[in-house]
Amino acid sequence: MPTPMPAAAPAGASSGTVWGRVLALPLTVLAVAVGLALVMYTAPSLLLLFAGILFATLLDACTRGLGHILPVARAWRFALVTLVFASIAALAIGWGIVRFPAQAQMLMKVMDTQLGILEGHLETFGIDLFGPGGRQDLSHLIADPGRLFGHVQYAVSGAYAVGINTIVIVCLGLFFAGHPSGYREGLLILVPLDARARVRKVMDEMGQLLRSWLLGQLVRSAVVAVVLAITLHLLGLPGALLLGLQAGAANFIPYLGPLIAALPVALVAMPLGLSTLAWVMAIYFTIQTLEGFVIAPLIQKGSVDVAPAWTLFAIVIMGALFGALGVALAAPLLAVGRIAVLRFYVEDWLKDRPGAGPSRK
Repeated sequence: MPTPMPAAAPAGASSGTVWGRVLALPLTVLAVAVGLALVMYTAPSLLLLFAGILFATLLDACTRGLGHILPVARAWRFALVTLVFASIAALAIGWGIVRFPAQAQMLMKVMDTQLGILEGHLETFGIDLFGPGGRQDLSHLIADPGRLFGHVQYAVSGAYAVGINTIVIVCLGLFFAGHPSGYREGLLILVPLDARARVRKVMDEMGQLLRSWLLGQLVRSAVVAVVLAITLHLLGLPGALLLGLQAGAANFIPYLGPLIAALPVALVAMPLGLSTLAWVMAIYFTIQTLEGFVIAPLIQKGSVDVAPAWTLFAIVIMGALFGALGVALAAPLLAVGRIAVLRFYVEDWLKDRPGAGPSRK
């Protein structure tokens, strides 16, 4: 009995398969390139979105923590947290309108004078500190309103952009924190059914990491601000409260923040003499060292396990690309990106899970 011959494949099938293999790589590369270009083009808006998520994380963490003290419905706890934050913001704005301009003007004048002295000393050694354009007066915008309104378009546009961005971040944070599970499940609709449980678990891990990192950074910044303000006040530095606040805010940026905040402190301490300057800087770096090596490990307990070199690299790159907002958000973005890479690429794609490797004898 003759063996039946296999049916011949359709003429277009093999050619279609070949063309599919040929076009697969170029189309993949094109899709990745388009995706990266879209991300880079919309990066400022995406950073605002992430800042809103960070603010929502803070509100959600406070709402969760309040649940251990006040056993009421989440909606009531969230409303109470929102009311407290709004009251604190109103008080801070009111205090800033009354006291901030005078203190800021005084500190700018002191720093401007000391920069002039430092520039003169360096010129004797042939070092041009500020380049061919020379140094701009730090206090001219406050001391001379005419010059401010001479550049009114820049001042107004800058203030308008900051105000609009702040409103967007606050609104996003309130919306996300008001119903976080609803927004999360809305995103999970776009994920295949068999992967939703895994993505939900990783998203919960990211949320826990952001809560730990953000609360830790806020506590560290508050400790530095309070301790430094009290110390500088006892040493007799003018504007001690404002210097403490700027040091605490700068401490939100890992590694680079304390170094950036040291310059205004040093400039304000210079008129009080070399010995006072030495004492102020020694105390400043002692406070920062204790905060970095004692307080920070106790607060965060290794919740964000990112190497310092990668964090510093991310801060520099994000700052060069997106300015101050990129610098402020570089560390949490890197921490969240690390979780995504470890869970989705290393563990799920490469199958490199802890304890899953071949046994060694």
